[in-house]
Amino acid sequence: MDLRIGLGYDLHRFGPGRSLRLGGVEIPFPLGLVGHSDADCLVHAVIDALLGAAGEGDIGRLFPDTDPAYKNARSTALLAAVMERLKKAGLEVVHVDSVIVTEKPAVAPHVPAMKRALCPLLGVASDRLGIKGKTNEGVGAIGRGEAIACWATALLQKKA
Repeated sequence: MDLRIGLGYDLHRFGPGRSLRLGGVEIPFPLGLVGHSDADCLVHAVIDALLGAAGEGDIGRLFPDTDPAYKNARSTALLAAVMERLKKAGLEVVHVDSVIVTEKPAVAPHVPAMKRALCPLLGVASDRLGIKGKTNEGVGAIGRGEAIACWATALLQKKA
């Protein structure tokens, strides 16, 4: 078996005037995440994990924030483009696991919708995508409610 593992991380600060998107889902919250695209922190971490496992660099290299083509882009569209790259390279997703770190909003109620949004893009069943919510116990910028951070791991397999 030709297995590859990747690790992804992303952090975005909260800001007014934007909707909050996490895992391809719009979540009711008074603040959104600041970024060049829709700033979906979870999808960005997953993309970095996938690209890392494929030996393809990171999200910033593939979709630079200096390129106006990605201004307000849906992160799920970027994920779909990454999945096409993986497919062309003969790689398929075996499993993705992730952690969303935020004081608010609560993540757990939105996990089923996130899985419905991401599993078809990743080409995996829902038992092959882990999404967990954690708090930062009031510590640092995340603990003060200023930002959200996400970590993701991806396991890929080279098709025979």
